Amino acid sequence: MRSAVACSGLLLAASLIVLAQSSDEVDKLAPGRFLVASRDLGDPNFAQAVILIVQYGDEHGAMGLIVNRRTDVPISRVLNDLKEAQSRTDPIYVGGPVELNSVLALVRSTSRLDGAKRVFGDVYMLSSKELLQKILASRTDADTFHAFLGYAGWEPGQLENEVESGAWHVVPAEAAEVFHSDPDSVWPRLIRRTETQIAKVPGRLLRAPR
Repeated sequence: MRSAVACSGLLLAASLIVLAQSSDEVDKLAPGRFLVASRDLGDPNFAQAVILIVQYGDEHGAMGLIVNRRTDVPISRVLNDLKEAQSRTDPIYVGGPVELNSVLALVRSTSRLDGAKRVFGDVYMLSSKELLQKILASRTDADTFHAFLGYAGWEPGQLENEVESGAWHVVPAEAAEVFHSDPDSVWPRLIRRTETQIAKVPGRLLRAPR
């Protein structure tokens, strides 16, 4: 009997910890955070995705860019109507399944960029054609500039529900990961780091009732 009670107590404690962790994850949602897809996330649009949240609010929902979906298509081919892009051989990224005909960009800049949205640190998002042309004309290096087709978007409350269900882990974003030269390595590294951190918490908190 004592063993069954202890087991039930452990299961209840584990459930409470999972719920607490999910609540904590939701509280972390903000621009400048990464959404790291859980291993169980079945949606092929987001499987093994790492998404940088670029906009977040109760009224308009959330918007993000998948930072680890690099294509084999050069920017020059996608932006063939812009003369400033003609010499760009660096590949374009798929930012998400929404509005795949639109182009957004992320750039690192030590100085403030007028007209751009600061996401976190020295990382800015470009959404206007004029600013995109200006950055392209300045020949910004590919390791500090990524262009994206489409984006990921959530209605108010939708992302919170997904996080609470365990679909996403929420962690602070890092510019080095946003502009990593090997984007395929970003999700495996972040998911291992996140799971290691989560595993440490139950180890400290779960104790069989006496």
